Amino acid sequence: MASGQPPGEGADPDARGRPLSPRALRGRGARPGGLLVVPLGLIVLAACGPVRVPEPSLVRVAGSDTMLPLARRWADAFVERNPGAVVQVEGGGTAAGVARLIEGRADLATGSRPLFYDEVRLMHDRHASLGVSFRCVRDALCVYVHPDNPVRDIGLLQLKGLFAGRIGSWHKVGGREEPVRVLTRPPTSGSHRLFRELVLDEEPYSDRATVLPTTGAIVEAVRADPTAVGYGGLAWGPDLVRLAIEGAAPTPQALRDGSYPLSRYLYLHSVRPPRGWAKSFVDFAFTAEGQRIAAEVGFVGLWETAPSPAR
Repeated sequence: MASGQPPGEGADPDARGRPLSPRALRGRGARPGGLLVVPLGLIVLAACGPVRVPEPSLVRVAGSDTMLPLARRWADAFVERNPGAVVQVEGGGTAAGVARLIEGRADLATGSRPLFYDEVRLMHDRHASLGVSFRCVRDALCVYVHPDNPVRDIGLLQLKGLFAGRIGSWHKVGGREEPVRVLTRPPTSGSHRLFRELVLDEEPYSDRATVLPTTGAIVEAVRADPTAVGYGGLAWGPDLVRLAIEGAAPTPQALRDGSYPLSRYLYLHSVRPPRGWAKSFVDFAFTAEGQRIAAEVGFVGLWETAPSPAR
């Protein structure tokens, strides 16, 4: 089964295939005083050689909210084809997913950006590994506006002025004489950091910007307010206007040829080369079916032969 929610605190780890503790063994063939009665057949097996312990069936995936719809679809399809597997999917932002990966509380982290230096250093300090990252799909960092907003194209310097707070009226970028309501993601978001790098040249966001926790929250806010502007991935807000930037709209072709300036890859990160079910899940993402699912969700497959959604 695929799960979109984490198990509750205090969940029994034994249900995930980990060895039972001596306390748990009591009542399962153990006598009072701690003497364990072992069937003779098991003794014979042990004498014949080591017993192979099956790979854990749970794959824990956490991270990017941008990738959340895709990760859930991948999980559902993967489990349908692998009935013995369980895939647990969480969002929370790229930084949160990478932190869980480093702490050993996730097997894979979804990311809307590459690993940062400080994350790689911490991973090396704890695991003696520099990490492994897989580019698994193409995406655009889209700029959303309401359909009633007449602005359809914007330059990078104008976009920087909006989000830095130096441009406060839509009139200055070809719109109406109305105030601009800027919406951003929190610093734990990979989109927040990438937008600040690519658009703001590392300048801070406007101190008047409204910070919203998820891409879904930004989409809802733009949908309700014709003066709002926010950003997020291709898979979100299909009913909103995605602004062309420097004359290039965020289309599959513009992502592939590099003409859209805010194109990016999305990632699956792991501490080391994944094994077992985690490896099988990563492999599935690169199959024709995995790439087709990515296109259906709204992203762009790695190869032109993969079908892309109608725009």
